[in-house]
Amino acid sequence: MVVLAKPASLEQISIIKTHTSNNFFTGVPVIDLSRPDSKATMIKACMELGFFKVVNHGIPTGLVSRLEAEAVKFFSLSQVEKERDSGIHSPFGYGSKRIGSNGDVGWLEYLLMQTNRESLSRTSQTFFRANPDAFRYETESAVTEYLSAVKKLACEVLEMMAEGLNIQPRNVFSKLLMDEESDSLFRLNHYPPCPQLQEVDCKLTGFGEHTDPQIISILRVSMIYFGGPPYRERLAPLPLLMGEGEESLYKEFTWFEYKTSAYKTRLADNRLGQFMK
Repeated sequence: MVVLAKPASLEQISIIKTHTSNNFFTGVPVIDLSRPDSKATMIKACMELGFFKVVNHGIPTGLVSRLEAEAVKFFSLSQVEKERDSGIHSPFGYGSKRIGSNGDVGWLEYLLMQTNRESLSRTSQTFFRANPDAFRYETESAVTEYLSAVKKLACEVLEMMAEGLNIQPRNVFSKLLMDEESDSLFRLNHYPPCPQLQEVDCKLTGFGEHTDPQIISILRVSMIYFGGPPYRERLAPLPLLMGEGEESLYKEFTWFEYKTSAYKTRLADNRLGQFMK
């Protein structure tokens, strides 16, 4: 929140006109960073939606998999182990259900860290000190390498935005991210199974609707479709999520079949029920 010393000066602030479009939403725009026209398509996506998906971004798949594997190890620990040194007097570290300091709650658990190396190391030493040294080292190492790659990507995207908008200097946005006093945050969210979601009047949610205060947010979604796949594509569990010899509990179905079914149900209903074998 910004408080103005002279309230009357509010009248001098021009209102930014929002961009309107008569087009129906057809999916999340995909920006191929290897293409020469990527800046133009990125600016168009920002004007029309405010978000987009990037491909050919240069972040190694192995690095992402390594971080996710370490995250799975951590969230698989007992609740007592996860809550040990969980930052009772600090917003950083492990959190469960409570989101922020305003009383918001959600059905999730998370790790929240600042991204500068000093704060990251301090959080790791404090928060993971009760865990084995090897675990602490591997987790901190995976997070550090991942953040370095993602920060590089974020800077590239921000500089492409500046170029696409003809703003000089090129690093006008990215320098905010690279500042040693940057307030950038890194969050790992885990959404555990929720039996209560089967209840008729259940109003639990994952993270809930919110607005990020940072200049840019980069999201990696590991287990769900963001924006939905093509309507006629048949859906099945990802092989890497299935144990050896394990069979799916559901018949294969298309995204169109799922959405058709979902529109006929209430939000808290089991929308996969009719697809069970």
